[in-house]
Amino acid sequence: MSVNQVAASGAPPVNRWHQLIIGIICMVMIANLQYGWTFFVGPMREANGWSLPAVQWAFFIFVFTETWLVPVEGWFVDKLGPRIVVQFGAVLVAVAWVINSVASTLPVLYLAAIVAGVGAGCVYGTCVGNALKWFADRRGLAAGLTAAGFGAGAAATTIPIIYTIQTYGYQSAFLWFGLAQGVVILFLSPLLKAPQPGQVPPSSKKKVIQTARDFTPGEMLKTPLFWVLYVMFTLVATGGLTATAQLAPIVGDWGLAGALVFGFALLQTAAFVDNILNGLARPFFGWVSDQIGREITMFIVFSLGAVFLFIAPSIGREPLTFVIVFGLIFFTWGEIYSLFPATCTDSFGSKYAATNAGLLYTAKGTATLFAAPLAALLVGVTGEWDTVFWIAAIMNVAAALMAIFVLRPMRMSHSAAFAKPAAAAPQAAE
Repeated sequence: MSVNQVAASGAPPVNRWHQLIIGIICMVMIANLQYGWTFFVGPMREANGWSLPAVQWAFFIFVFTETWLVPVEGWFVDKLGPRIVVQFGAVLVAVAWVINSVASTLPVLYLAAIVAGVGAGCVYGTCVGNALKWFADRRGLAAGLTAAGFGAGAAATTIPIIYTIQTYGYQSAFLWFGLAQGVVILFLSPLLKAPQPGQVPPSSKKKVIQTARDFTPGEMLKTPLFWVLYVMFTLVATGGLTATAQLAPIVGDWGLAGALVFGFALLQTAAFVDNILNGLARPFFGWVSDQIGREITMFIVFSLGAVFLFIAPSIGREPLTFVIVFGLIFFTWGEIYSLFPATCTDSFGSKYAATNAGLLYTAKGTATLFAAPLAALLVGVTGEWDTVFWIAAIMNVAAALMAIFVLRPMRMSHSAAFAKPAAAAPQAAE
């Protein structure tokens, strides 16, 4: 449908692809808060005499506040619209790294982590929620592209940040990049819009199960369907984080600390490949799920992830195969950040998408609480990593089977119970 036809329907024309691109750029601007942190840890420890656990507490605080406050921030998005929430997040993102640039005590560092987590959550929850609302017909792809901005966005500034730290010091890197990231988000935030009635085309994909009714967050939390999604999300995230968040210890324990791959250090090469594939997985499997259905896609990719997790201890002890198998592990679990938000909005409607998807996103926080202690416990008891990978593989298998034999029947019944005749809706400007 043309722009003029959309305007004639009573809703002003908005190019939803522009909305998607703006959201992706904003996500790229907050990616360094999580994925660029590792470059600052060493210089901060050296300059201030802090221990590694003391510094990494700041990272834990950031992830905790970024994850668990997304539902609150999503509620404000659903009530007030995306602009004001992202503007608030932009200011916090800049302020957080400015505080980091002058932090000389751990309490100040932890304060900055709280500010950064709230700011990142404002941007993350808003951009994902907005993509879910604008793209009922391509929800998996849209959520995946947006999440990829966060998952792989830091790769764009990895080299500049490292250069700035080495040349001018970590304080300057925090200050300059913090201000730059905040300013970009602040500049783009007024362009974000929530869709109005008549601006979003309905899904025409028969294999994607969608519910006609919009559920409030309270109503959603009362449904068994939500908790099945939450358990599945937690299983795959716990397995993935348990096996892959420990790259450096695994490299050391497998005797690969000094290994090279094509002339580059193994750990840095693996981390780069992993982040790229983790980011690519999100839009790719999101797009696949738009074509063949969410549950079938989950079954396929979670099963593949189980295979790669299971074989990692046996074939991953050579430098090249290590990079390959861990890249495949990342490629088969990063998609949860597109599949689950899309499935949640398919099931509970788009009106409260930011809040509802945010509530489901807290499963990442739950998984984070399990992942590190689980890995440490298993390695401490067994003295090796094999059991960690095997249990992670079992978690993936459980989630894959749940997708077909539990989630799909529940979603079909849920959709049928709340179905209504679909009214013709004009398409947004493409």
